[in-house]
Amino acid sequence: MGAGSNDGGRGSSGSRFLVLGIESSCDETAACVLAAEVDLGGGLSAGAPDGGVTGARHGEIISHVVRSQMQEHAPFGGVVPELAARAHVVHLDQIIARTLTEAGKTLHDMDVVAVTAGPGLIGGVLVGLTTAKALSAVSGKPLIGINHLEAHALSVRLEAQVPFPYLLLLISGGHSQILQVRGVGDYRLWGSTIDDALGEAFDKVAKMLGLGYPGGPVVEQAAAGGDPVRFRFPRPLLDNPGGRYRDSLDFSFSGLKTAVRLAAQQASPLSEQDVRDICAGFQASVTDILARRCQQALQRFRTETGRENPDLVIAGGVAANRAIFSALEAVAGEQGARVIVPSPFLCTDNGAMVAWAGAERHALGQSDGLDLAARARWPLESDDMTVRS
Repeated sequence: MGAGSNDGGRGSSGSRFLVLGIESSCDETAACVLAAEVDLGGGLSAGAPDGGVTGARHGEIISHVVRSQMQEHAPFGGVVPELAARAHVVHLDQIIARTLTEAGKTLHDMDVVAVTAGPGLIGGVLVGLTTAKALSAVSGKPLIGINHLEAHALSVRLEAQVPFPYLLLLISGGHSQILQVRGVGDYRLWGSTIDDALGEAFDKVAKMLGLGYPGGPVVEQAAAGGDPVRFRFPRPLLDNPGGRYRDSLDFSFSGLKTAVRLAAQQASPLSEQDVRDICAGFQASVTDILARRCQQALQRFRTETGRENPDLVIAGGVAANRAIFSALEAVAGEQGARVIVPSPFLCTDNGAMVAWAGAERHALGQSDGLDLAARARWPLESDDMTVRS
């Protein structure tokens, strides 16, 4: 996403505009019509560092339609890219039309078209981006390409008054990151997975144990009836405090998955209680890892920003896990921090978060050209976004 134009012309007091948001980066096909409002003159955020800009400040979801492909991919235990792209081709036009109809609006009523331009499965991203370009071209409405990670990062501001800067833990099927969110387009990546994303680890463990797909909910449900100490799985990068990752905020889940597989093989044939205990042990390991990393991140955040009562935002599909949330809430309480989790539908992939990220950028006068390229990989800290420090 290039910075695009920035004419500063939007943002007069009470300025209200409509955004069509389109999401197709993985296995959800989604669209949303969102009404957004801007504060005084695009204003300055009292919470933004160095007088950072706020973007949009109020949002209302007018209509939102999501089609999940869960049933198509369940037999494979994970998302099949070719099937996902084909489903987007078949259904996206209908979903956009339905979203506009339910909003009582037409394409020409929209002020901007926002679409996920990456990262994600490139076939699906291309379907959404190509569609959005066609809609922008035929209607003459501005196009804004959205980084999928930025949509997750900013989604909490659609529902709550969360000033910049804040700390973000993004845990999903494709991403596990800790970031300082300093403003729209301004991010510091403090930690990331060095191998597998946490959501992927949940899916793989569920597949090993024959629990089905998606893995997050079924593993959590099984863990609720298990003994978390029967199987003591490793806490990768934490079990070796004197190693190369001593001062790191990074994650690693590949070795944890291997430990689960070996434990399952040794205990085979598995009883239902064996499965529950393995899930409980796996979840306990994950929870300890996240709690420790968030504790370290909150301490760093307070040191760097001087904020005694920071906000910790948890986003992504894994944020729905109650055991993880409870552990992080306890850590935050010890650090004097507030934990904020967007509504469950905003944590999974959806069109509303894309529309809101588009609103934030449109409020700053930003847009993209029809030559905008789809990206399979697109780190938040790239291009006009702040480099890692």
